[in-house]
Amino acid sequence: MKQKLLTELTDQELLEMKKKAKSNNIINAAIIGFMFGVTVYAAVNHGFSFFTLLPLVLAAYAAVKWNKEKKALEDELKARNL
Repeated sequence: MKQKLLTELTDQELLEMKKKAKSNNIINAAIIGFMFGVTVYAAVNHGFSFFTLLPLVLAAYAAVKWNKEKKALEDELKARNL
């Protein structure tokens, strides 16, 4: 199923997405923390290389993407006064 744009969702669907976003933030933080942990572990045991820094790059990319989605949801909720 293709995901709808935020502007196409009803008010009830937006509020449901807001509830899901709270739990997703915890999961996202755990994933990013795990990636940082992998990077530190690899750097300590194997030194720095491309594969040591790859999880760090992926974590940064994911954080930027998740923040954009979160900001878009908050802006839409604010625009509808929800």
